[in-house]
Amino acid sequence: MNGDMPPNRIREANAAGRKAVGFLMNFPSPCIVELLGRQGGFDFAYADGEHGAFDLRDLEEHCRACDLVGLTPIARIPEISRGTVGRFLDRGMRGIIAPHVDTAADARRLVEYCRFHPEGSRSYGAGRAEGLGVGVDLERHCRHWNANVLVGVMIESQTAIDNLDALLAVDGIDCFMIGANDFAQGLGYPGQPAHPAAIAAAAEVAARVRAAGKSMREDVMRSIWMRDLLLDAAAGFVAQG
Repeated sequence: MNGDMPPNRIREANAAGRKAVGFLMNFPSPCIVELLGRQGGFDFAYADGEHGAFDLRDLEEHCRACDLVGLTPIARIPEISRGTVGRFLDRGMRGIIAPHVDTAADARRLVEYCRFHPEGSRSYGAGRAEGLGVGVDLERHCRHWNANVLVGVMIESQTAIDNLDALLAVDGIDCFMIGANDFAQGLGYPGQPAHPAAIAAAAEVAARVRAAGKSMREDVMRSIWMRDLLLDAAAGFVAQG
């Protein structure tokens, strides 16, 4: 055993010229993760650690279920700190999405905490991501990890827009995304993610990101919230009479 993390299926999909397909969960359910993984067609399962009801044990079970059926587990973290990022990664997450990234300093800290030296300073904790420290070729593992972990940032404020050029200059970020509700609120339109000014500002952000040779989330992956999958299926069943 060399301690290599399983393949990152988001990166594999992109390398094959397609967007990765996944589902987003704001409540823990390893059974649902396993069920959809066995069905096939999905590449990743996203856990909302910012707003969802996930504790550390839930995150670990989410990752364990993903590993069982070959899905890549990723998560949105509640905030950028060395401890938070480390605990999510130690549970087995292979992608980290950070909300409210307003400055280049925020982005650099995120990258630093997600990757080992020389690209960062992630702490080695012998968690699930490191094979629980059993039989691990640590030097190889660190290289493999740095090449495979996914790092994403969310643009959710006018401050982030003002600092976008500096954010785009930070190395090690794989994709940028708009948090539509908080983005609209940050522009002065709370509860109005479809406000024309918010839509226009989001389009401008996306254009600037792509013009800089970077990727938006929509370029890398497509996904659906689990609640929408469940509600759509329930509505279809009820409508049958």
